[in-house]
This record gives sequence, structure tokens and C-alpha cells, in this order.
Amino acid sequence: MEMRPNPTVDNSQLHRRHAPSATPSKQPAATPNPVDTTSVSQRLQKELMSLMMSGGDLGVSAFPEGESIFTWIGTIEGGKGTAYEGLSYKLSLRFPLDYPFKPPQVKFETNCFHPNVDQFGNICLDILQANFNSPNQGSSRVVIVDSYKDIE
Repeated sequence: MEMRPNPTVDNSQLHRRHAPSATPSKQPAATPNPVDTTSVSQRLQKELMSLMMSGGDLGVSAFPEGESIFTWIGTIEGGKGTAYEGLSYKLSLRFPLDYPFKPPQVKFETNCFHPNVDQFGNICLDILQANFNSPNQGSSRVVIVDSYKDIE
């Protein structure tokens, strides 16, 4: 196959070297706002204590997994008088660094057959997605308890 020059393209521009301009054309990259993980950690510790004090009464518990306060393992006991009574479900919770302004990722690790839980254990509720509004609430507790109520 023979390559023929395209008369509509000016190839002389392809071989020119561009001299660096005296003023930089790029703006310096904006540095993202630093995340105050200390305040997020303190909030999670406070919510953990609150959950430990009252969650057991509701059949809900959660604790940090390993050394990180941002990754928790939780359990939800099936509600009395429901098809889930007597069952225990394990959940994983991952809190983002910009928590409580973004919701935690909550996932059932135990198989749960429910319309609000997909085949991978993801909870399909808007309170854990677009309608998450927890900066004024003890949200880890609220998320777990509300999810529990909505799942029954």
C-alpha cells in the first residue's frame, strides 16, 4: 500500500520545535483541601461508643476491624416476628475520609435474600446513597439501625 502526501495538511508544522514560552501556560495544580482525619476519627470513636452503649438492645453491633477506625464489621440480628427472626447477618462498613459528609459503604457479608439487598450484598437504599444527610446525626448508628429497620 503506497502512502501519498495529503495536500490539505501542512506537514511543515509537524517538524517545528516549539520554544518554551517565557510565561508558563499552565496554572499550578490546585491542591485539594486537606482532610482532617483526626476529627473524623474522633467522630467515629464517639459513634462507636454510642452504638456499643445502645446497639445491643436493638440487635445491632459493630466494631472496628483491625487497627483502622475507618473499617468496621457489624452484625444485625433478624427482627422478632419477621422471616429473619433467629438469623444473624454480618456486614462490612467502610467510612470515607470525608465522613460524615459522604455515606459509609455498607455491605452484607452474609447472604441476605431481601428486595433491598442485591446479589453482592450491597444495600439498595437511598439513605446510604443520594439521600444521606448525617452531619447532624450519629450516623453510623443511624445508618445501621435505619438499614436494619428498612430491611425487615
